[in-house]
Amino acid sequence: MSPPIGTAPRDRLRIAIQKSGRLAEPARSLLAACGLSWRESRDKLFCYGESLPVDLLLVRDDDIPGLIADGVCDLGIVGRNELDEQAGERIRNGLPPAYRALRGLGFGQCRLMLAVPDEWEWTGPAQLQGTRIATSYPAILANWLQAEGVDAQVVELSGSVEIAPRLGTADLICDLVSSGATLAANHLKPVHNLLDSEAVLAGPAGAFDDVRAGLAQMLLRRVDGVLQLKDRKLLMFNAEREALPALERLLQDAGPLVQLPGANGALSLQTMCEGAVSWQQLEELERAGARGLMVLAVERSLA
Repeated sequence: MSPPIGTAPRDRLRIAIQKSGRLAEPARSLLAACGLSWRESRDKLFCYGESLPVDLLLVRDDDIPGLIADGVCDLGIVGRNELDEQAGERIRNGLPPAYRALRGLGFGQCRLMLAVPDEWEWTGPAQLQGTRIATSYPAILANWLQAEGVDAQVVELSGSVEIAPRLGTADLICDLVSSGATLAANHLKPVHNLLDSEAVLAGPAGAFDDVRAGLAQMLLRRVDGVLQLKDRKLLMFNAEREALPALERLLQDAGPLVQLPGANGALSLQTMCEGAVSWQQLEELERAGARGLMVLAVERSLA
C-alpha cells in the first residue's frame, strides 16, 4: 500500500502560493528571479517545474498553512498574519507546531491593528475591558488580550469587519490596515498595532529527510540572494589617484572601493551601494573627481 501523498518521500519540491490576490504576482516574480520556470496545467492550479524540480500549487492564501501541515506542499508564500493566526489556533486546539516562517520577503506589508470609532479618546489597552471586538484574527487577538490582562469579547467575522461598530455587533475592530482609507471611510481610527505583517516563505516545523532538503536549501540561498540584491546598485567610474581620499569620504557608507588600472594612469573604480543612488550623490562624486559615472542594477550574486 502506498503512503499518503503528504508523507510519501518525494524528489521534487512543492511550493504553494496564492492563485490570485495581492501576494500572487510578487510571489511568482520572486521565484522567477530565483531561476524557476514552469509549465501550467490546463486548470491553472498546478505548475510543473521545468528549470528545476520545483513545482507550484496555486491556492487560496488561507489554505497554505494547512497544506504545509498536511505535507501536501513543502513550502508556501503566505502572509505572516495568516500563518500566525493558524499557528495560534493550533495551540488553542492542543495541536503541536506544524510550520514556521523561514524568511520575511519584504512585500505585502500591512499591520494588524485595533481601530476604534473616531469619537473615542484612546487611553490604552485597559480601556477595552468588557468591550466587544470584531476581527477575522481571533487567535492573535485572544492571545494579545490575555497577555494584556484584558477581559473582552472576541466577535469572529469572516469579512467586512470594519462595518461591525456601525451595525452594533461590536464596539471596535481588530483588522489588517494598509493605507487606512477603509477605516476612515467607516469613521474608525487605528490606535494600537498588534502585528507587523508581510509575505513570508513558510516551511514545516521539522527538517526534510530526503532530496527535498537540498532543493529547499538551494532555494533559500537563491531567495536570500534576490532579497539582498533588490536594493543594491553597482557604482562604476574613473578617477585620478589624487582624488581617492575625497571620493572615499563620499562613499564611506558604501561597500569596499575596488581599484583597477584604468587608461592614461587613471584608476577604474567600483563599489556596491545599498538603496538608490541619487543625482545629487552623482554630482557630488563628479565634483570630487569621478568621471564616467555609471549606476548598474545587480541581477545575481553568489556570496
